[in-house]
This record gives sequence, structure tokens and C-alpha cells, in this order.
Amino acid sequence: MSSAAPTLSLPGDPPGGRRALWIWGIGVAVYFVAIIFRTSLGVAGLDAADRFEVNASALSTFSILQLLVYAGMQIPVGLMVDRLGTKKVLTIGVVLFTLGQLGFALSPSYGMALASRALLGCGDAMTFISVLRLGARWFPARRGPLIGQVTGLFGMAGNLVSTLFIARALHGFGWTTTFVGSSLAGVVVLVPLLLFLKDHPEGHEPPPAERAGAAYVRKQIAASWREPGTRLGMWVHFTTQFPAMVFLLLWGMPFLVEAQGLSRGTAGELLTLVVLSNMVVGLVYGQIIARHHAARAPLALGTIAMTALLWASTIFYPGDHAPMWLLITLCVVLGSCGPASMIGFDFGRPANPPERQGTASGIVNMGGFVASMTTLFAVGVLLDATGDDYRIAFASVFVLEVLGVVQILRLHAGATHRERDHHVVSRVEAVHVPV
Repeated sequence: MSSAAPTLSLPGDPPGGRRALWIWGIGVAVYFVAIIFRTSLGVAGLDAADRFEVNASALSTFSILQLLVYAGMQIPVGLMVDRLGTKKVLTIGVVLFTLGQLGFALSPSYGMALASRALLGCGDAMTFISVLRLGARWFPARRGPLIGQVTGLFGMAGNLVSTLFIARALHGFGWTTTFVGSSLAGVVVLVPLLLFLKDHPEGHEPPPAERAGAAYVRKQIAASWREPGTRLGMWVHFTTQFPAMVFLLLWGMPFLVEAQGLSRGTAGELLTLVVLSNMVVGLVYGQIIARHHAARAPLALGTIAMTALLWASTIFYPGDHAPMWLLITLCVVLGSCGPASMIGFDFGRPANPPERQGTASGIVNMGGFVASMTTLFAVGVLLDATGDDYRIAFASVFVLEVLGVVQILRLHAGATHRERDHHVVSRVEAVHVPV
């Protein structure tokens, strides 16, 4: 007998279809560009250090500030999506992250560059939750896990553009030309967003939003947080996402070049391998979870275990440099972190009604970025304190992994029991809906 949880096609489910794919595709294109901008610093970290004449701690501040803004915006953005709708929030996001990327290109000083990355992080924060909400409004609920994973896949394609093209453009055209040129992608996606995107299909309007105010905000956040599935989703996202994020966003290139003695070209190829692995694993995880809902926790915990094993084997390898086969294996396994983090949304989604999906997704999405921000800061401080000892600095990853696993194990039973109760209620309501 299959372990898949039965999935209902409820009377209120959106129809999906080609128009849904087109509308959702516009949102995905916005997210794709946001990821290019977000991860562009990962391949430009050494260039940024030279351009602004900063050390490891100051360099990590770029990504930390960007992620601090991103994480801090998640709940407000979730509330905005629930209140204002997807199109308005995505439009604001595109304008902000485009201005941030352009400002970063033209910044003459470290302080102005920091402000630009903060602006970029603010706009970036408005994309992913909006695209998830768009998918939930246009596709049937049974497509949720696959839609989420495919969204993440297109995000990693944006990362691929950073590692393949922006890294090469930096050396071919220089800092200003590369970043100014890339910022034009924001204008390209803004046009179809304004002309064609719709929040929901006709006949599937959400219930009228409550009057905005402090009471509404408190109610949305409190109701979402009370659901064990929301908290479990946050901790799954927290524990799975951050090792790959830290590696791709900033410290992977310096680690491979400075600690492992690789050329920048070879290091870039390994970062590309992380992205390619992510794209393949994302499709596999999406299919597995869509068919076997009970596989969510084993996949998440298995990914955490494999990541910790390969991370430890690489940084503590007895020798000056880890062998290439081990670095390749590490990068392949790091590619599973992004898809595993999407499992967090598959715990949060069924725990909350449609009118709280944005807020709940914001809480879940905050987890991984808080962990990433904390680790980016820890690695930079430890590198400066230890004279660039990557073994000590990268070992900070294990502290947050242990914390996250403890919380996942603590919350899992209660969340799955609560989800099962919700499912039973939905079945009863679906049976009694008049036709």
C-alpha cells in the first residue's frame, strides 16, 4: 500500500492549465532575476574585497546585511501578500532589487555598496513568497510540492547564470559594466509583470481581507505560529538551506581558492556543480513528495546527515588539500540542500488556510536565511580571529545543524498529527459540499 497521503481535488481548487503556467511563469521570471542579483556577490567576493579594500569580516557584512534585510522582511512581506496581492508586491520588489543592483554597480565606497545590497535584499525578499502564493492561487493543491520545487529550480538557474556568466563578465568587462548590464534584467521582467500578471483566475477570488491594522497583523502572525506545521517548516528550512547558501553566496569561492589551492576557474566549475545538482535533485524531491507525503521528514533529515558528513570529511581531511573527488562529492550533496529546504513549505502549506499562506510562508522562509546570516557572520569573524583557518571557521556549521535537528525531531509528531486532523476535516467538508 502506498505511503502517499490521499490528495483531494476540492471544489474550490484552481483549474491550472496553460494560462496558469503563463501567469506563474512571469512570477518565476522575476524570481529568476532576483536570484541572479542575490548570488552575484558570491562570484564577485574576491573582486569586492579588492575594490573596497576590506577584510573577511567586512566582506561578509555585504551578505549578512542583505540576508538580515531579507529575513527581517519575510513576515511583513507575507502580510503584504495576504493583504495587497501578488502583483503589487512583486512590482515593488522588482523596482527595489533593480535599483539595488544598479547602485551596487556604481557605488564608489564601501558604505554606499552596503546600502545598495540592503536595498537589493529588500526587493529580493518580496519575490519568493509572492511566487509561491501565485502558484497556490493558480494551481490545484495537489500540485503544490512540485510547483514549489520547480520554482526553486528556476531560482537555481539564476544562480547558474551568476556562476557561468557574471564571473566571466567581471574579468572580461570589469565591475561597473557587468553590474550595470545585469541590472537591465530587472527592467525586462517588469514589463510583462505590469502588463499580464493576475493575482488569481476568474471565479477564484480570495475572501475580502480584513481591515488592516495592528490587530490584523497580530492575528495573522499568531494564528500561523500556533500551527506546529508552520514551526516545523521553519526549522526544516533553517537546518537544510544554510550550508549551501553560505557556500554559494560568499565563502565557497574563497574556500576553494585559498584553502584548497584551486584556480578560480576550477572553483567556479565546482560552484556550478552545486547549482546543477540542485536543479536535478529538486525535480526528484518534488516528484517523491507529491506521491509520498510521508517522505518529507526522511528526505530532510537524510539531506542534513549527508551534508554534515561530507562537510566534515572535507574540512577535516588529513592533508593540506582535500582530493578532487571529495570536493566534487561535497558539491553534489550541497546541491540537495535547496530542494530539502523547500520541504519546509510542504509542512507549512497544509497547516494554514489560504488567507494565511503568505504569512506562514514568510515565517518558514525566514528560518534558512537567519541560519545563513548567522553562519556567514561566524565564518567571517572566525577567519579573521584564526588567521584564515577554514577548518575552524567552517566547523561553525555543525552548531546550527544540531540545533535544527533537535527542533525538527521535537515538532514532527505533533505537526503530522495536526495535519492528519486537518485532512480528515477537509475530506468531510468536501463530501458535504453541495453540487
